[in-house]
Amino acid sequence: MRHKRSQSKLGRPTDERVALVRNQVSKLFEHGYINTTLPRAKAVQSEAEKLITKARRGDLGSIRQCARKLPTKQSLRALLRNVTPALVDKNTGGYTQIAKLKYRRGDGALIVRLSLTDYGS
Repeated sequence: MRHKRSQSKLGRPTDERVALVRNQVSKLFEHGYINTTLPRAKAVQSEAEKLITKARRGDLGSIRQCARKLPTKQSLRALLRNVTPALVDKNTGGYTQIAKLKYRRGDGALIVRLSLTDYGS
């Protein structure tokens, strides 16, 4: 039974949903922000926060776990060299933020910007 086990399915089969979230997390680490819909941003935010927390530990096992979740070496390199040092002063969580941008013209979906806090400053 899956009582109280909520997960946004994003209207996709499991393998497509997992690939979508992995790719968007990768782009978030490489560019520092992504523009996407609100439900996608919430799914990506959850996964990104977990990866940043693991990467901050810095031991080999944690780095390998992060590498397993990210699709490219460039995104792992960006996480370890750019993102983690910029967020080292934060104690717990809150590494990302969501800002509302606009409503999409075609279907009225809310477009938001998911960005890393304290990134690039």
